[in-house]
Amino acid sequence: MAAYIAVISLLQTIEQFQQRHPELVQGFTAKTLESLHETAEYFQNVVEEAGKSKFDAEKKKSLEEKIRAAASYAEDIVEMKICQIIEDLNLKYGMAPKSSLYKNLLPFVERVDRKKNEVMEIVSDFSTRIHDIDDDQILESAEDSLIGASSRSNPVLQHFEDDSVHGLDDDLEIIVKRLTERSSNLDIVTITGMGGIGKTTLARKAHDHLTIKNHFDLRIWVTISQEYGSRNVLLEALRCILKNNDIEKDYDKKNDCELADLVQKKLKGPRYLVVVDDIWSTDVWDSIKGIFPDWRNKSRILLTTRESKVAMYANPISRHEMNLLNLENSWKLLCDKVFGPKHDHPELEETGKKIAEKCQGLPLTISVIAGHLSKVARTLGSWKDVARTLGEIIASQTDKCSGVLGLSYHYLPNHLKPCFLSMGGFPEDYQVETWRLIQLWIAEGSIRRPGSDKSLEELGEDYLEDLISRNLITVRKKRFNGEIKACGMHDLVREFCLTEVKMTQFMHVEITDKVPTFMHDEIADIVPTLPAQKHNGRRFSFQMHGYSVDDCCKLLPSVARSIYLFCKFRPSVNLEFFSRFNLLRVLAIFHEYECYRKFPLVITKLFHLRYLQIQAYGNLPESISELQNLQTLIYDGRNNHTTLPGKIWMLRNLRHINTREPCYLPSPRRKSISNKHLVIGMPNIEKLSNLCFTSCTNEIFSRIPNLRRLIVRHKGGRANRLIDISILKKLEAFKFVIDALWSSPPPISIKRSVLPASIKRLTLSGGFCFPWEDMSTLVMLPNLQELKLKNRAAYGKEWRLSDKYKFKSLKLLLFRSLDLEHWEASSDNFPNLERLVLKICKYLKEIPTDFEEICTLESIELYQCGTSVVDSAKEIEQERLNNTGNNSLKVYVHRFHCKF
Repeated sequence: MAAYIAVISLLQTIEQFQQRHPELVQGFTAKTLESLHETAEYFQNVVEEAGKSKFDAEKKKSLEEKIRAAASYAEDIVEMKICQIIEDLNLKYGMAPKSSLYKNLLPFVERVDRKKNEVMEIVSDFSTRIHDIDDDQILESAEDSLIGASSRSNPVLQHFEDDSVHGLDDDLEIIVKRLTERSSNLDIVTITGMGGIGKTTLARKAHDHLTIKNHFDLRIWVTISQEYGSRNVLLEALRCILKNNDIEKDYDKKNDCELADLVQKKLKGPRYLVVVDDIWSTDVWDSIKGIFPDWRNKSRILLTTRESKVAMYANPISRHEMNLLNLENSWKLLCDKVFGPKHDHPELEETGKKIAEKCQGLPLTISVIAGHLSKVARTLGSWKDVARTLGEIIASQTDKCSGVLGLSYHYLPNHLKPCFLSMGGFPEDYQVETWRLIQLWIAEGSIRRPGSDKSLEELGEDYLEDLISRNLITVRKKRFNGEIKACGMHDLVREFCLTEVKMTQFMHVEITDKVPTFMHDEIADIVPTLPAQKHNGRRFSFQMHGYSVDDCCKLLPSVARSIYLFCKFRPSVNLEFFSRFNLLRVLAIFHEYECYRKFPLVITKLFHLRYLQIQAYGNLPESISELQNLQTLIYDGRNNHTTLPGKIWMLRNLRHINTREPCYLPSPRRKSISNKHLVIGMPNIEKLSNLCFTSCTNEIFSRIPNLRRLIVRHKGGRANRLIDISILKKLEAFKFVIDALWSSPPPISIKRSVLPASIKRLTLSGGFCFPWEDMSTLVMLPNLQELKLKNRAAYGKEWRLSDKYKFKSLKLLLFRSLDLEHWEASSDNFPNLERLVLKICKYLKEIPTDFEEICTLESIELYQCGTSVVDSAKEIEQERLNNTGNNSLKVYVHRFHCKF
């Protein structure tokens, strides 16, 4: 695996250089690079064929190590020479002799060619296995590929662990009954069982059960990992109570006692359910149980744990122990995961039941095996091969689930393995946004697109979908349209991933066992010292607490390519050590406590940097323009506003800009850029988050024509116009937030002409106060699927829609904190609506009764709405049932638990 990763990275480095600097790739230089590219492709073929063939293990290991070393050496030299030449010749002024790179690279390419000859000699010993494949083998391989492709076309494979788990109905009934018993006292209900048996799944089903939703005013979900911290529990509880993902910026200065007091105050009154997932220690329970008060109102706490002693300690009476699935339910679960709800393959049943039996009733094992079976041919021979291999692995390993995961990983295509292994770089229970993960994959060189018309982001989405379908990565959040917002890993899968990461030397991961519970000003005298041994490798992840960036990075090699930092509390003092990492591609400082007094200028010298995530006071320096390879910039300026430098327009490879606070993007004026010959603009940028209102001009938008997602935030004074974004013809998602509320409407209106027809998702939040008749004009957006109006985005007490207004593509409609009282509309106005969400619409009298005739409508969700609205929704639900005989429309009513 290490050899494959090194070769793919080399290929991408060569290809990107050829694409971005054609003026340097001419004549002998072009021939030299092409020779090196051909060598890398030869290495790739050898590695892939070696993986398919039954070579001697030791000889295969020796072969792959030679290839890894040669590819890594070649990439180091190419990147160092590129950096030196561009710096020495000052390429930005257009002075670059065509022979420079050729003269610098030639001796090193010749050395790589010698390594290639050595590899060819080794391969010749296996020539019968690599090259002499007879016609029958080729035909059989082609047939298997066609059958496999047919099996992969099944779109029904479930992503969520809890979508189809048989055998939990009885367990669920017991848990729901215990949670809703008549006892007024605060009661603790526990779920115990081995890892992967479905404790979290059962708890989630209970948490989301309609009876539970109706019984409790407030539902809170808290996950306890082995790296426990009481502060994290308090913050997670507050997120659920306040439904605010950014609460840290408001509460990071409060101590634990103040946070605990705040939680208790918020819990006074509503009947609450707290789910504490994956608790592993009685000490942890002792430290958090006092957070949740007993108001004698039938509130409940539901614990899940692998440790029976923890469950007995929390409540020896109300303990529910989960059992493994029997063969019948195991087979049903396997079928549902592989075939979907409809399956008719009697010829596979006997072998399939043998596979299910060898899974020993563990749902996680069944899910992983199902993910593998969904990718192989649905033939008896293929299934018998899986049954035979599975039995050998499970029988030979103490940890049976790890054996299964090993099988699933072994059969992963090579191009997916680096993406899977990269998940080991994130802490336990970490929820990573999809866009962030894919940008990291791109920056690290894990995604290539030879011969593909898709963008790197689209390929990354395909890779992620594939890993999810194999049940190796789990979906944590989804958008209404099915897009994956965030993902993570099951604990057992992550443990296996870390084992593979270490064995393949893909990444060095340093993890502390426990989170210090003391405050950060005490930490310097208490934390242990990092080991003095120097690290080898190219990718590094530090998931540690109490250490600074310099602590973690001082022992890293100069050829480091990726550094992930999840360090808390200790600010760095000396950052000059960063100058050693002149080949660094990824620098991601994830935790907010590692904040610099000003942006470290030394980082702008890292020419090859592609992904930068950092927190610092002040604005970005003009020298950020030196990072010509930068693709993703995530900056927390820790100010009310962030001003981006004028020279940021020189970063033509930038794809994503994300700032915590509203950012001012200056006009691309020539006087701020010294190179008068440079075409100014950022043609590759696709996502721009938190752009300030004053930067929304045609001059700026014309220089970012390929933007797909835009978030605009405005603080302070009233926005006296809706910005004109019609020039952004590829924009799909637009969110405009005004952080202010106004008692009267401004004299503005919204027009179809200011929004591009490409928009699919539109969110307006804050004091726009657009009249409702303006909202009606949005029907002119032909692709609009989601419309969210929040916090007086629309103004007026009546919204009347005549028959001429039809939101033909709209599937989701959300209102929050609007003054609307009367709503007149028919099913013809929203012919394809699937979900209606009303939050804190206290003045609305009723939902249009004609909505019962919207055949696509699946749910109406009400949060803190008036009784008359609730009654009208239930009438619509009952009318649908009376007219159609089915309960396809669901109404959900929530008194509290309102997402902001």
